[in-house]
Amino acid sequence: MNQDKVIIIAEAGVNHNGDMAMARDMVLAARDAGADYVKFQTAVPELVISSIAPKAAYQEETTGTGESQLDMCRRIHLPLSAYAELAELCRREGIGFMSTPFDLVSIDALVPLGQDWWKIPSGEITNLPYLRRIASLRRPVIMSTGMSRLDEVERAVEILTADGLALDKVALLHCNTQYPTPMADVNLRAMESLRRLTTGPVGYSDHTVGIEVPVAAVAMGAQIIEKHFTLDKNLPGPDHRASLDPAELTAMVTAIRNIEQALGTAEKRPSPSETPNIEIARKSIVAARDIKAGETFTEDNITVKRPGGGLSPMMWDTVLGQVAVRDFKYDSLITL
Repeated sequence: MNQDKVIIIAEAGVNHNGDMAMARDMVLAARDAGADYVKFQTAVPELVISSIAPKAAYQEETTGTGESQLDMCRRIHLPLSAYAELAELCRREGIGFMSTPFDLVSIDALVPLGQDWWKIPSGEITNLPYLRRIASLRRPVIMSTGMSRLDEVERAVEILTADGLALDKVALLHCNTQYPTPMADVNLRAMESLRRLTTGPVGYSDHTVGIEVPVAAVAMGAQIIEKHFTLDKNLPGPDHRASLDPAELTAMVTAIRNIEQALGTAEKRPSPSETPNIEIARKSIVAARDIKAGETFTEDNITVKRPGGGLSPMMWDTVLGQVAVRDFKYDSLITL
């Protein structure tokens, strides 16, 4: 899959806290920041989480221990009926819509919304029925690979492509699911291993604090970047503290677009902006003193100085020993 532009996914997730008005505002914030897609999370909590499932440590830290993981998710998820409205809002506002389904019912609810990509979260990479259902849609897939060994990723890719989905339609995102991810655990070089498993794009889903790691990922060749954002980091909920605010999201998009341009091509040549500097910064062979016609050029009467544009100093050995065919004034360019 040819792709010249980094795909930037602004992950709204559940940072709307179950508030539809806030979800709409997040669409507009992602658009204003310049993201390509805004992505939500779609789930029927009772189909995803059992009543005995504990919270993750970071969820307990951010939302307390007074409710179960199931109750927390019930509180912060939107109803299935909400996503059609959000998809339509995205179309009107000129930003791509995506939502990650976490169960089979949610997959079916999202099918009519016409997503460009189906996003598989890290937690479903070992969910065989789920992977088969996504594969049956035969639509481009982005799969996060947090918590996974390479062989688990490879097996998931095999499942996705077993029923006709082309390998170049499977994008893989390196990811660490700790919120926030410690810098020592990021391991961006794992993207190199993922490139061996697909001919589609490879990228990075980031949960670190700040924007430098996703920007670095782009410099290392990431073709897709996903990053959580929030309207306010102080809002209650599990993911706000590890998310970017709108200003930071804008800064990340700007930085990625700058790096995207800076990467250029593998060709080594003078750039258009620096070409005028060649004559200014390079040097030519010039007369070290006045030279009369008929004199032999020696190391005593020629030297190397700016500007360029004359005989290159790389021709030094060629010029030495030749005879001046005319007079040369001090500092003038030598010609043969």
